[in-house]
Amino acid sequence: MGRAGQALKQVLEIYGISQNKLAVTLGVERGSVYRWVHEIRDPTAETVVEILESLQQLNPDAAQEFIRLYLGKVVEGSDTEDS
Repeated sequence: MGRAGQALKQVLEIYGISQNKLAVTLGVERGSVYRWVHEIRDPTAETVVEILESLQQLNPDAAQEFIRLYLGKVVEGSDTEDS
């Protein structure tokens, strides 16, 4: 399964955000968040954006960490490509 679930699991653990709290903020069932976190199902690209927006509401630092963990080198390398 994909990197989104791994990144989401780490962020929720690091920042103490419950799966239920994220689900409520997203407006989805907790089971959906559970399936992403346990890599049973990958969130769609649209859902990843919604996860990011929800994390931004709950904890902006968590949102930034999610981006870093999910996109990793893609984001980190973007600053050095212009040099």
